[in-house]
Amino acid sequence: MSLTHGSENLKLYSTSLSQTRKESPRDATSINHELLIRGGFVQQESAGIYTLLPFGERVVNNIEGIIRNEMLQLGAEEISLPILQTKENWIRTGRWDTVDILFKLKSRWSGKEYGLAPTAEEGIVPVVRSRIRSYKDLPMAIFQIQKKFRDEKRAKSGVIRGREFGMKDMYSFHATTQDFQQFYETTRETYLRIFQQFGINAKVTEASGGEYTTQPTHEFHAISNAGEDLIVYCTNCTFAQNSEISQFQHGDSCPHCNSELKVDKSIEIGHIFDLGTKFTEAFDLTFAGPDGSNNPVFMGCYGIGTTRAMATVVELHNDDKGIIWPDAIAPYNVHLIGLNTDSENVQHTINFLTQELNARGVSVLYDDRKDATTGDKLASADLIGIPNRVLISTRTLQQKAIEFKRRDSKNSQIITIHTLLNSL
Repeated sequence: MSLTHGSENLKLYSTSLSQTRKESPRDATSINHELLIRGGFVQQESAGIYTLLPFGERVVNNIEGIIRNEMLQLGAEEISLPILQTKENWIRTGRWDTVDILFKLKSRWSGKEYGLAPTAEEGIVPVVRSRIRSYKDLPMAIFQIQKKFRDEKRAKSGVIRGREFGMKDMYSFHATTQDFQQFYETTRETYLRIFQQFGINAKVTEASGGEYTTQPTHEFHAISNAGEDLIVYCTNCTFAQNSEISQFQHGDSCPHCNSELKVDKSIEIGHIFDLGTKFTEAFDLTFAGPDGSNNPVFMGCYGIGTTRAMATVVELHNDDKGIIWPDAIAPYNVHLIGLNTDSENVQHTINFLTQELNARGVSVLYDDRKDATTGDKLASADLIGIPNRVLISTRTLQQKAIEFKRRDSKNSQIITIHTLLNSL
């Protein structure tokens, strides 16, 4: 395998569009804003608008892959709805003039008006209406992973709140509220498992039922100073409420276990809630029951911000040198650094190691720069935050070994290539 070309599992740093930078963006107000830009994960184009660079694209792809796998295990099917939504559907639900974050545009040819999808209720219900006829067609769950657009008055906190962002939304359709509730509880547990894989200890937080239901909804929050919410939560059990609805304050006793309650800023990374029959009634989505009666379909909604999840992980997993990616979502498994690459022995070892890692499906970012100092290469590795760093040099090869360091560890180890391959 030639190192002059990249592959799915091997990328040369020198040929990547993603590059690290030493200086911080002048307008950075959050850790994720600073480190995602400095690490070569995103490029800011305007307030709340970011390009995902190759490193960032790989992280988000990994996040989406975990979500997709879990949604499919729930029995949901994946689709892709149009981002360009018709005004007629929004008029039908009564939201065309009430949703203030809706981007609106008009065709210069037909004069027809559209909205850029901030959410997908107006898109999904007309689609499933053609499929659901009888109680035998229920339940049904449909999801998509897609860009969303919201005309935020103030985009802030880096990638956490943007005007264009990635999101997974899923909708479930049920014949009874009991069936909905069972699926809802299963999804709640699935969400916690997803966030654990991201390295996020999410708190299931009661929130207002909003305009569609009197039932409380459940938000998933990560404690962080970069957050825009305040939640009241127990230090001992799972009790948590959004401060907007809570009657409790910092220092109060938990209503579940009497332990002390805390109030902290947090980032909302997911939200699940009961939509009732608000949207199904708007589109006349009904089903025939066993007795032939015509009944409204009950509907649930389940969202996860995918780019927001990436930003949240950065807020939670970092140090003074850069990002520390959890293994499951890191852009690459191994950051390989070669020193003294003019040495035939060093180059031969690099070739051998990358071939062996590639054969095992281990992805590698190889810093092949000739003009970068050792310090620059090590600083870039810390900033990018790939979990495993491997350094090969004439010094290590004198010991017939390589230097290995976990990004979340302060100390490196001198180990054999055999040991490395077995561990990865």
